[in-house]
Amino acid sequence: MRPQQSALLSLHSAVLLFGGTALFSKLISLSALDITVYRTAVAFVVLLLLLKIQRQPIKLIHTKDYLTALVLGVIVGLHWVTYFAGMQMAGIAVGIIAFFTYPVITVFLEPLFTRSRVQLKDFISASAVLFGIYLLVPEANLGNQVTLGIITGVFSGALFALRNLLQKRFFSHYSGPHTMLYQTLVACLMLLAFVEVPIQQVSTENIWLILLAGAIFTAIPHALFASSLRYLSATTAGLISCLQPLYGTLLAYILLHETLTLTTLLGGLLVVSAACFETWSITRKKA
Repeated sequence: MRPQQSALLSLHSAVLLFGGTALFSKLISLSALDITVYRTAVAFVVLLLLLKIQRQPIKLIHTKDYLTALVLGVIVGLHWVTYFAGMQMAGIAVGIIAFFTYPVITVFLEPLFTRSRVQLKDFISASAVLFGIYLLVPEANLGNQVTLGIITGVFSGALFALRNLLQKRFFSHYSGPHTMLYQTLVACLMLLAFVEVPIQQVSTENIWLILLAGAIFTAIPHALFASSLRYLSATTAGLISCLQPLYGTLLAYILLHETLTLTTLLGGLLVVSAACFETWSITRKKA
């Protein structure tokens, strides 16, 4: 198998696993915060072992990078808590669609970090996303769990967009597994004090699911994604990443028997199409 084909397989595997992460919001019978704490703890250990096996450096190059890692870890922790909470309230398909507003949110946040300008096409994409979210929302009432879940999912997407921009600006000189090592550690330690169910009270079934979520669905896909970028363009990686909602929705349908309404499908199509377009536009300029 040629390096490009192997990289493409790694990328699809990573995106499939990222999409499967959403399933654990329903499979693990714990709060979103508890899931995040235990998942990040497992991911940290696996990433540490991975870097040790590869004989990669653990320490950061500059002292100031530890402050950057701290900020990124806080954002990632909040992102993952709201990500799982959104899925638990709105369902996996709707929650992951709401989260996938982040490529469009990125476009509007990026001028804060660069000299780029928001263009007309970006406002058109944003309009499509807003209409897509409008189709998803059952009623304009925060007392409705689905509505609250959608808002939480969009907020999670905004945090993810902010993390990506900060990481690109201040932390891009480190590999994916190296950056995630510190972010998972900070996220875990930050939220540890708020855990509702101590580890000794977690059921055996949930422990196995947490190990699966942290190792196979967190640490491994980040390593696969980072390695695939050695042979694939940013455009290819960005567009294939847009398959995450599709993978997540299909897995939820197959394994959890979640179904979609026609309105949800139309709303999701608008959001994901706008996300793909913005991802293609951004990465095309930098590929």
